[in-house]
Amino acid sequence: MRMKMIPCLLVLFAMVLACAPVSGETTASEAPRKVIIDTDTGADDASALILAAKSPELDILGVTVLMGNVSLEQGTRNALAALEIAGCDAPVYEGASRNYSGEKILPVSVFGEDGMGEKGLIHPRKKAQEEDAVDFILRSVRENPGEVEIIVLGPATNIALAMDRDPETMKQVKRIWSMATAGLGVGNATPVAEFNAFLDAPAYSRMLNFGLPVTIIGLDMCNGEAQWTDENFETLRASGEIGRFVTDSFSMIRDFYNQNGSVGSVMNCDSLAMMCVVEKDFVNRTISCHGSCCTEIGETHGQVIFYQEGFTYDLVLNDFEYNVTLVNSVDKADYFDLYLKRIEK
Repeated sequence: MRMKMIPCLLVLFAMVLACAPVSGETTASEAPRKVIIDTDTGADDASALILAAKSPELDILGVTVLMGNVSLEQGTRNALAALEIAGCDAPVYEGASRNYSGEKILPVSVFGEDGMGEKGLIHPRKKAQEEDAVDFILRSVRENPGEVEIIVLGPATNIALAMDRDPETMKQVKRIWSMATAGLGVGNATPVAEFNAFLDAPAYSRMLNFGLPVTIIGLDMCNGEAQWTDENFETLRASGEIGRFVTDSFSMIRDFYNQNGSVGSVMNCDSLAMMCVVEKDFVNRTISCHGSCCTEIGETHGQVIFYQEGFTYDLVLNDFEYNVTLVNSVDKADYFDLYLKRIEK
């Protein structure tokens, strides 16, 4: 009887091995998270799109584009090119070419006129979908209620417009991830304001006050050891086609940094924000806050003020609704190596 059981046990063992997941793949019990990535695609956004496309943790339902670093048309072409080089066929949708107030504003880019280093990198084979970005966002959320996470890498215009168009549907978004604000540090658009929040402060205020869970990754997470050095870019270039694409796309901003005193290193905040989304142990600490975006024209325009839960303020009654999870510590020293590991897969 015991001898007859051995072949059966061997067959069973072989079946278990055959069904075991390959290391690094997402298992059935950890189904990929459904995400929409909203971007004003400059080089940093493009590198983040590539990271997302190379991360099995994510099911990219689509990429929505708006004007910001570059024009809407250029940003769309940049997104298409970045996805193509990453081998990703996620659809791309065009969104806002004006800010939340309906005003036409000029793109602002330190990444070159095309937002991608002016190296002739952008020759996408595909085109954007006919459907409007806001309509796509709303349709995706209706089809997947309570499941969709939106990763906002640029100004919040598309998101605010979707909230206005169909607030009940947008209440079913699972979470918003936002690369914006200065965090608890200094700004880059002004001493107190970060570019994405500054470019459309009313939209950012609308997003914060809507009532959805919002996780914010600010500029203060991208500095210091998180900055990519000249040596990092040499390693990145040597890693292959994707590495060369990302390195070339950063050429103009590296020149900009060198001319403005930050010699030999540059921040890549959008990819760091994406790393917070995909790499489970990358974030060390978060703070529960009430985030308030200053929308009036003046020196504080676009500044996001964070009132920390549990902190005692001398002159302000801290009885806010805590609408933000602020990322306050990440593994900065490991950031580049984690990025390289993922894009080489």
